[in-house]
Parts: sequence; structure tokens; C-alpha cells
Amino acid sequence: MLSEEALRAARHLRSDFEKGGIHLSPEKLDRINQLNTNILQLCREFNENIISDPGHVDIFPASRIPKKLYHLAKPIRHPSSSEKGLRLVTEPNTLCSILQLTSDAEVRKLAYLKGNSAPRANLVVLDKLLSARHEFSEILGYKSYTEFAVKENMASSPEVVLSFLHDMSEMVRPKADEEFKTISDFKRGKGGQLVEDLEPWDEPYLTRMMKSSAHNLDYSVVASYFTLPQCIEGLKVLAESLFGVKCHEIPLGPAESWHPDVLKLSLNHPDEGELGYLYLDLKSRKGKHPICAHFAIKGGRRISDTNYQLPIVALVCSFSGSNFQSVRLHHSDLETLFHEFGHALHSLLSRTDYQHFSGTRVVTDFAETPSNLFEYYAWDYRVLKTFGKHYSTGDPIPENLVKSLQGAKRMFAATELQGQVFYALIDQALHTAKPSSVEDTISIVADLKREHTSWKYVEGTHWHSRFSHLVSYGAGYYSYLYAKCFAATIWQKKCKEDPLSVEAGSALRSKFLQYGGAKDAPAILDDLVGNSVTRNWNGGIVPDITCLGQEMKLFK
Repeated sequence: MLSEEALRAARHLRSDFEKGGIHLSPEKLDRINQLNTNILQLCREFNENIISDPGHVDIFPASRIPKKLYHLAKPIRHPSSSEKGLRLVTEPNTLCSILQLTSDAEVRKLAYLKGNSAPRANLVVLDKLLSARHEFSEILGYKSYTEFAVKENMASSPEVVLSFLHDMSEMVRPKADEEFKTISDFKRGKGGQLVEDLEPWDEPYLTRMMKSSAHNLDYSVVASYFTLPQCIEGLKVLAESLFGVKCHEIPLGPAESWHPDVLKLSLNHPDEGELGYLYLDLKSRKGKHPICAHFAIKGGRRISDTNYQLPIVALVCSFSGSNFQSVRLHHSDLETLFHEFGHALHSLLSRTDYQHFSGTRVVTDFAETPSNLFEYYAWDYRVLKTFGKHYSTGDPIPENLVKSLQGAKRMFAATELQGQVFYALIDQALHTAKPSSVEDTISIVADLKREHTSWKYVEGTHWHSRFSHLVSYGAGYYSYLYAKCFAATIWQKKCKEDPLSVEAGSALRSKFLQYGGAKDAPAILDDLVGNSVTRNWNGGIVPDITCLGQEMKLFK
């Protein structure tokens, strides 16, 4: 008699084979295989272009750039006047620093325009990718790639996804508009009546300034408490406090590592023994992809009644610093590290009979829930004080500084959430209708920005050509918003009262993480926090938005 998990594995395997076209005629199957190959090549080309062509901006004179950004710049001379200047590569992290820290609006504009119009080659790559995915899904009998991608998710249909996203857009719009007016009024107050309209390159600079002023916040001071070694200690604190798991650094074998920066941790439970292995490759270097990600190298699975194949995962980030000890994380970097560690814990703590269900191998719109949940731990003083130590004095991070961070986070939270809704809508729109040209994808993005935000679309830009989630999460980016809703409910109902308690950890592991994809996501959620966390709509399942809305004060 097959177990329920074995039957589930059989159903999933059949579905996977059908997604690959095994049931089609030989001619159609050949075309499906060709398209799959093309899609993989286009995805790789898209990501390679992001690395090889990040764009750059040349600024003269060099004094227009804040000195704190000089380490990111290359000294140059003007070809005609020999004037000294600086060249700044506009890859995402550097662009973010330029936009946040540069007072010269013209420099910010130049950097914004360049950074959001590179790599141009990806417009053609994306056009080909969307076309290939559309043909692929049509051969398999779907109206669109979106329909193909979400069918087996909780949402189950594009209509459910769009309804959820439009509900989110409507919920966040009033407060986001208030925030837009606040930023606009602040700019006008600084520049007087002659000041021009609020521009997209103003937002990072002005909001950072407003947050710093309102909460007496110096972000460089915050970073002084989060050296990379201390942040790794923070990961160990989470694992041990919540799950009783100790993380030990162990030596790497010959040729085991892909770079000298890589660390290897072994996770050990006092009663269960070794649970798995975690590689950490966290420091930036030339040629390394700028995004942060979790990779499952080997999934866990039951080999026999007494033997379990241990999972092996890697966390890859790109935190800047001259050497490992000197890397200091901005708080947003710490949040990212905890996010990725949530994925890693899902992979390392799941105990499934089949590798097919190990860890993060769940329906797409459930996969980001652990990672979003662990972001909350990066904001809680009770957690931060356990490892946030000043790099020179060793003093723990002050509670007032954490309260300032929390207050700053709340200031423009609706604008940030609105941005995530906008990204998800782009992903859905591009994968629903087959774009007829490069210009078509640009116009879709422009129209959605005008419809769902108060911010201008800047002609000539095409930010989506470096939006790597279009490749990795095709038609699934809405999953981040599902996860934000689920995580808000789990945090409020299970973790907020005592986030490092054994009780919270036990519930998370025994009712959530251990199942991986071996149990239906709604059943896991219902068992963990009760059936109020989801609701049925039009044949699909959507998150309840109450806890997130209350947390962000979006309800009047």
C-alpha cells in the first residue's frame, strides 16, 4: 500500500512529465523540447547580460559625487579638457547608493536614466523569451504562459492572481498617495516655489533624508553593528534558539569550494545528529552576479528506515567590502541575508520521503513564505541585541537605534509595497498576452506604472530589462505578495510575542518547515495558524490581507 506522500509524488511526476509534453505527438514533443532548450539559453543570456552590461555614468567634476562613494568609482579624465571625473558603474547596488546619497539632482538623473536603460540587449532577449514561452504554453493547450505557470499553484488561474493584485493595489493606493504628497511637499519645502515636479530619481534621496531626519538615524552607525562575521553569528542564534540546532564551521575538502571566500557550516541537533550542510558565499567580487539567492545543491530524502540523505544548500549574496572581516552590512542587507536564510532553513529542516518535495520544492506561491517570515527577525530588537555588536567597541546595538530603524521603515512602507504590486503586475501582463515587439513590452510597463502608482514613467527607460525575476519567476512574482500576507499572519499569531522561543520554533518546524512540499500548502497554513489565513475565491486560494493591512495601518 503506497503512502499518501508516495501517491502525491506519483501525481506530481505525472504532471511534470505532462508539462514536458510527454503526451503529445512526436512532432509537437520535438518542438516542446526545442523550445525548452531555447528558453534555458535565453534565460542564461538575460542574466549574463545583466552582469556584462550594467551601464555606467561619467561625472565631471569628481566633486559632484559624495566622497563616501569614491570607493565605488573609477577615476577618469575628460577626453577634451583633461578635467578629473569619476566613472560609476550603474549595477543595482551601486545605483541604489548613488540615488540615495547624491545631493546633485542632475547626477541622480543621469545615473537613473543609465541604470534603467541597461542592458539594452535584454529587450530583444526578453521579447524572444516571452514569445518562446507563449508558444510553449499554447502547444500544451494553455491560452497563455501565465495560465500554464499558475495552474497548480494555490491561485490556480490568472484571473485569481489579477483579482488579488488589483485588491492589493486598491488597498495600498490611498496611503501610497499620501506618502507621495509628503515627499513632494518636502521637496517643495527645500526648493521653494520654483521647484520642479517630483521625479523617480528623487525618491531614494528624499525618503532617506526624511527618514534620517525624522528618526535621528545615521545609516553608517547602524552598519557599524553588523559586520559580516557577526551577522553569521546571528544566523546561528536563530537556528539554535528556535530549533536547538548548532551551526559549526567545518573545513572544505580539496576542490570542494568554487571560491576561497566560501564557508561551510554543518547543522547539528543534539538528539538527531547531522541535519544538513550550508555553504555561505556572501562577499561581492568582480564578475559575480549582483543578486542574492538560495540554491538547493542536494535535496533531502528518505533512503531507508534508518538512513536519510542530508540536504546541502548554498546562500549566495554580494555584500561589498575589501575583506571578509571588514564587510559591514546595511540593515537592508541584513534583512536580505535573513530572507535567504529562511529559504535555507526550509531546505535544511524538511524531512520528506522524496527529494521531489524537499524544502523549497513547493507550489510557487508558497515558496517565499519562510523567507518573508524570517525578515521579521531582522527588525526585532530582542533578536538583534543577541549578535549586533559594534565592530570596534563590542557594545550591543542600542534599543533606541533599533526603534529608529523601525520608525523609518514605517514611513514609506505603502510606497514600497505598491512597488511590489507593480512588479507583479508587470510579470503577469508580459506573460499573459504575447508582446508583438520590444516597444510593446516597454509600453506595457509604462501603462502599468501610470495606472497603479503616482510616479512618472521616464521615457527611454526600460527597467524591466534587468528584472531577473522575469526569468526565474516567470508569471510567479505575485508569490512574494502572497508570502508577505502569510508571513504577517504567522508572525503576529505565532512568533511576535516571543520570537526566539522554543515554542515558536517547534511550531514552525513541526507544522511547517518539516513538510516541504509533501503536504498541501493551505493545509500547512491552516494547521499552523488556523483557517483564517486563506480564503477561497473563484476556484483558487488567496491570502487573507488583514494582518498585513493592520501592520501597515492601511485600514481606516
